[in-house]
Amino acid sequence: MTYLVGKIALDITAGAPNNGRGEDNTAKVKYLINGRGARVPYISAQAFRRWWRDSLPATEKRSPVTRSGTGKKQQAHTDGRPDLYLDDDLFGYMVAAKGKNYQRDTVLATGTLVALASKRIVSDFGTMNRGFPADADPVIHEHEHYTSEMAGDMLLDLPRVGTFEQDGGGLRRALAPDATKEAIEAGAGEYVLRDVGSLRLSIEERRRRAAVLLRTLVQVQGGAKRALHYGERSPSFVLLAPLKGGNNPFTRVLANGPQGAIFDTDVLQEEMRAWADELDGPVHIGWAPGFLGDQREQAREDLAEHIAGGRVVIDHPRIVLGALAKEIEAGQRDDWFEDPAS
Repeated sequence: MTYLVGKIALDITAGAPNNGRGEDNTAKVKYLINGRGARVPYISAQAFRRWWRDSLPATEKRSPVTRSGTGKKQQAHTDGRPDLYLDDDLFGYMVAAKGKNYQRDTVLATGTLVALASKRIVSDFGTMNRGFPADADPVIHEHEHYTSEMAGDMLLDLPRVGTFEQDGGGLRRALAPDATKEAIEAGAGEYVLRDVGSLRLSIEERRRRAAVLLRTLVQVQGGAKRALHYGERSPSFVLLAPLKGGNNPFTRVLANGPQGAIFDTDVLQEEMRAWADELDGPVHIGWAPGFLGDQREQAREDLAEHIAGGRVVIDHPRIVLGALAKEIEAGQRDDWFEDPAS
């Protein structure tokens, strides 16, 4: 049983990728208040998950969405067919309609992406007067944006990829009876995961889905205000470590230092020592050149012994996650998909 846990960071330059509710004709970015009373911008987990989901390959079928009701009684849900659709499988869903009550607790957990260093949120003043008469007043509008490194945690529960709980464990069933029948007829087998009766897809399909998710991560697109604040929205930094438990000890490897955001190699090395008995493979670090200045080369020097020993891998995010996806597809990491207690 292995979880891929770690950290994702985005490099936002004069951007407004995730906005809150507007006030007084001003589009506001989402922010929280830190202990010093400063406004710290953030990107909600829901927003980043939407970008990730929307960035899946065009050949990957998405689960259709059904919307019903009006006003405050509106509902929307996907088909709830994780056997057919990768996004239902990995991102989860809840179908709570008349005569239907099915749920898939997410396999992919993502945290809020918060600015590492307190950066000022600024307001951009604009006007609209195109086509107005010569003596007409322009329409005034404003919107906020910021520049910052944004970081959040993530976890991928690999044994649950392509495995759908059907009995007990305090969870609703993942599949309706007719869907269960169809899944079994299509080749899904019965399986017990963590004492819960489940259905499981073939190992080939489970490998494929995990690999697609990792490859998609390095080419995420999306975000608000692209017309005015277009920028790269795929991670500039990804740390993924295979851990036998669901803890994430690497949440503090990116921090706010005296001169701004830093990658703390001392924190990484101490956590690797403390969790050595739980680590189930090397720590994979995908790091885009130029992100955090020259810290990537310094990290390579600081971690040279771990890199030489195969305990740490550092390269471009596309190369690191692409290689990991290939290992998974080739069956070299099949033990990560199994739960020894099952």
